[in-house]
Amino acid sequence: MNETIRTILDHRSIRSYLDKPLTDEQTAAIVQSAQAASTSSYVQAYTIIGIKDPVKKERLAELAGGQAYVAKNGHFFIFCLDLHRLELAAQLEGTLDSRTLQSLQSVETFMVGVVDASLAAQNAAIAAESMGLGVCYIGGIRNKLGRVTELLQTPDRVIPLFGMSVGYPKNRSDKKPRLPMSHIYHEDVYKQSTEELRDELHQYNRVISEYYAARTGGERKDRWTESMAKLLQNPKRLFMKALLGEKKLPLE
Repeated sequence: MNETIRTILDHRSIRSYLDKPLTDEQTAAIVQSAQAASTSSYVQAYTIIGIKDPVKKERLAELAGGQAYVAKNGHFFIFCLDLHRLELAAQLEGTLDSRTLQSLQSVETFMVGVVDASLAAQNAAIAAESMGLGVCYIGGIRNKLGRVTELLQTPDRVIPLFGMSVGYPKNRSDKKPRLPMSHIYHEDVYKQSTEELRDELHQYNRVISEYYAARTGGERKDRWTESMAKLLQNPKRLFMKALLGEKKLPLE
């Protein structure tokens, strides 16, 4: 096993950081690593916004649901889907017509941007962790996404997808056990045995329950399927489709 794989396998979310900002060199290395990620058809349909202003960090922490580590970290990155740049490219080439607009508003182009941003972010995370830094992805910035877009002054066709806090770990959290590889990795076709999948979930439930019990002194014994069932009982961010339309990202 090489050092890169060890870094990847040692990943855990870090939510407590020392009061020490990243250097400009560290920030540049993380962003350049993000840019080195694969991108569909070379479109590079994402933008990264780095937040250094402590007041803006505090506001983002509030909008994300009171997550302190959005405000207290070495640097906060926000990864955005960005189709505004593609629109400008079409304007420069004189091809901003109905066909181009159809492409900009298609589900496929939207998915390309989401995938591009996600690949870039994971490169950034691995780069940061290779420096001994900790990271935590922040989906909570979508809780009040309209206000986040106003705060960041993102133009039409640009939408913040998630944040990433990065910094020097104050405390290293435990690694959460992942689903068994046999549940995630199928060969040639999707595994058809529902009974087998259920058996694996029962086994995973026991692993997760024991993990939480050990971590909390027996106060918490959640099963994974229990947590997911509760999650699905509370539909989230149902405003998203309307907001995308307002940002000129209606999906067709």
